[in-house]
Amino acid sequence: MAIFTLWNILFLSLALNLGLLLRFPQEQPHYHDGLRNIQRTRLAVSPVAVPGESETADDNNSIINLDHGDPTMYEKYWMEMGDKATVVIPGWQSLSYFSDPGNICWFLEPKFAKEAVRLHNIVGNAVTEDRHVVVGTGSTQLYQAVLYALSPPDAAEPISVVSAAPYYSSYPAITDCLKSGLHKWGGDARTFNKDGPFIELVTNPNNPDGHLRQSIVNKTGGILVHDLAYYWPQYAPISSPADHDIMLFTVSKTTGHAGTRIGWALVKDVEVAKKMVKYIELSTIGVSKDSQLRAAKILQVTSDGCEYPTTGRSLFNSSFHLMDQRWKLLRVAVQQSGLFSLPEFSSGYCSYFHREFQPQPAFAWLKCEGGIEDCERFLRGWKILTRSGRHFGFSPRYVRVSMLDRDRTFNLFVQRLSQIQT
Repeated sequence: MAIFTLWNILFLSLALNLGLLLRFPQEQPHYHDGLRNIQRTRLAVSPVAVPGESETADDNNSIINLDHGDPTMYEKYWMEMGDKATVVIPGWQSLSYFSDPGNICWFLEPKFAKEAVRLHNIVGNAVTEDRHVVVGTGSTQLYQAVLYALSPPDAAEPISVVSAAPYYSSYPAITDCLKSGLHKWGGDARTFNKDGPFIELVTNPNNPDGHLRQSIVNKTGGILVHDLAYYWPQYAPISSPADHDIMLFTVSKTTGHAGTRIGWALVKDVEVAKKMVKYIELSTIGVSKDSQLRAAKILQVTSDGCEYPTTGRSLFNSSFHLMDQRWKLLRVAVQQSGLFSLPEFSSGYCSYFHREFQPQPAFAWLKCEGGIEDCERFLRGWKILTRSGRHFGFSPRYVRVSMLDRDRTFNLFVQRLSQIQT
């Protein structure tokens, strides 16, 4: 498999860099006065072959949707694992609302809590001692629970919630969706200068640009919430265990099981944990036991693959090499096109892999050059769907591109991107 992957990287790199085959100029619609020299060019380069997937060449008619971060690239790995992560739940099981009545988070399945802590300790990406585990229906519900827990109930005005741009595009909408009197979106943390208490969201590594983040606001009265959904070794070097008061994680980006809808928080303050649990109790009366049991089994298999390599390939090793391959292919395509640019990252030492490497984020923060002012609109003309930088509090010359789709979709994307030339 490693030989196969290497040959495909070399093949696509050679084909893209040398332009070995025919080009067929076609008419390219103009989106800006500065685009008069941009024409549609077709490279006769076949997508990278992927066993078990269609190898249909790109005819430029299919729509490539990389707007959402749907982690379907993990499907192949879990198919190869066969029934190792299969869970059978008898009809009599999970009838009660309660999972562990003696726990602060009374709907938390003990097996899920055990496996989440075990995985953190194996990877070394978070401190788990003296922390309360709170489970939620994905990290989105946990984020809402955090806002509820941290907002003063009797304040004269809602507490401001901020994050440094480019920030996760859903933060503003989730914060203000209920028009709560408890909290409101305060915008870019870099320009926030309002007096009084505030909540600052630190996403690390950052979604959308993949850079490592620290708090920005230099004021007293702030409460930090760390969203660490992507702080796993397939995306970024694990420099040290994260040690923060509130840390949010999600199964969707850890193992790819977005449809299971399970996230968890590691919370230091018991009162904050209690308020988060209360919010989840009021909104959904707990979290699905079935989902927790499935997630527990998935995390168990993931940990077993790390501790006992003879049982099969490690998820983190497999996904690391896939992300490494994809970023190499994308950078080759961007270089071939000459019309785009990508962020540059510094290498860091990873305590899990015991080696240095550059971050390889779950999203590419792609910038359109050459006078293109609306990158999302421009790429839509090529039937590539992305998410505009406007949604992240940033310039529309940038777009966020998911790196987590199935192989065929990603391969068609890099092929088509390489065809867009100045």
